[in-house]
Amino acid sequence: MNILVTGASGFLGRHLCDYYESQGNNIIKLSSKVIDLTNESSLDNIPKIDYDQIFHLAAWTRAGKFCSIYQGDQWIINQKINTNILNWWKINCPKAKLIAFGTSASYAESFEMKEENYMKGIPHEKYYSYAMTKRMLLVGLETLNKQFGMNYLYLIPSTIYGPNYHTDGREFHFIYDIIRKILDYKYDKKDIVLWGDGSQVRELIYIDDFVKILYELNNKISNEITNISSGKFASIAEFAKICCDIEKINQNKINYDVNEFVGAKIKAMNIEKMNQNLKYKHKSYLKGIEATINWFKKTFY
Repeated sequence: MNILVTGASGFLGRHLCDYYESQGNNIIKLSSKVIDLTNESSLDNIPKIDYDQIFHLAAWTRAGKFCSIYQGDQWIINQKINTNILNWWKINCPKAKLIAFGTSASYAESFEMKEENYMKGIPHEKYYSYAMTKRMLLVGLETLNKQFGMNYLYLIPSTIYGPNYHTDGREFHFIYDIIRKILDYKYDKKDIVLWGDGSQVRELIYIDDFVKILYELNNKISNEITNISSGKFASIAEFAKICCDIEKINQNKINYDVNEFVGAKIKAMNIEKMNQNLKYKHKSYLKGIEATINWFKKTFY
């Protein structure tokens, strides 16, 4: 198949492209260094071939406080990106299937994180703008399907983790932040200070697991919205203990700053729908985090 991937240079994009190439597909990789998706005319430079699938990963966002600081910019930039890519799809290759990605931040805290609740309620105020652009992306896919019969798949990942994450100084998602601070203590004797009180509940999915599940779901279903996660969740304190145990560090060395940004109190997605379509044995947190820590040490220390 001929496959177009936006956001191909990102963490997920690189792993996704590698896996799909290993399955014999021809991958055209787009990144912001090559195509400016906020500029409609820039999309004229996308190679003109018959695409079978389009993976739309590109988004203007980062971990940490970014979503709360740049809410206006996030609305404008992400709406431009999404509208331009959907319009390009409609005009140039409407027979291709478009696979897009939502965010667990779009779920309102007052509802179970189940697919039928994705558009209900008000997302957490810190993520509000970004969350709503992701909801609008789903609306775009649904309406193009209804009016023109264009096929899509909308996937909502939990936090994806694993080796080969970004190394350019941007803020980390929580598991990388925990690992970094624990290793900073181990090697540089810096105090370990985690944000919040440690009770925040989060879940992870290992990057290799995510890509393989995505691949299987993409082959089985279309015109659906589906959560993807491991179904296993734990508190920040519990994740920190796993990291401390691996590195043989006393968990009592961890301090918590309750005045810092914590986001939603609980993020635990329902994956019944995913499991109805496939059964998958996930890498354990212990093995996945250990592999990630080993990469972290080789890369930064």
